[in-house]
Amino acid sequence: MSRFRKLSQTIWPCQYHLVWVPKYSFRILTGEIGEEVSRCIRVFSKRAEVEVVELSIQADHVHLLAMVPPKLSISDYVGIIKGRTAINILNKFRKLKKNGRNN
Repeated sequence: MSRFRKLSQTIWPCQYHLVWVPKYSFRILTGEIGEEVSRCIRVFSKRAEVEVVELSIQADHVHLLAMVPPKLSISDYVGIIKGRTAINILNKFRKLKKNGRNN
């Protein structure tokens, strides 16, 4: 597979390495929460036509290597991924909303 992708009039290799942490760097991305974060990132990336090259969920941060097409700005993509994932996680794990920790 080539590292270049094609659109109708564009050939592009736009790979971005994104790293972000939960609020206050709480170590909550373990177990079921980490699996749900991974699932959400993959689902929302697929909807945005973004290829997830690598994804690593650590206890206190997320590493994502993604191929984002030039028709989608990186700030829009990050907003989609972080915003929608946070909403899904807080709806599914209501105890996080209470005190921000997985206690």
